[in-house]
Amino acid sequence: MDRAATAEKIAELIEPFNKKGIAITEATTFAGDLEWDSLTVMDFVAAIEDDFDIIISMNQQAEIETYGQLIDAVTKLQG
Repeated sequence: MDRAATAEKIAELIEPFNKKGIAITEATTFAGDLEWDSLTVMDFVAAIEDDFDIIISMNQQAEIETYGQLIDAVTKLQG
């Protein structure tokens, strides 16, 4: 799956978690802009891992702060 398709799929997965209807851009932060707490982040990561059949390590999760960074990480993990 290329980066654009990955971005589209991740955007779909964000929707149920985007309670405030924030416009998602590459620079959108999960903690700041979307105001996600740690439980929401864990639920979202589980959805990403299930949908893409990948594992995102705790170290990788700590480094991912924006939607754009997540797209890049998922694209890379898919090989």
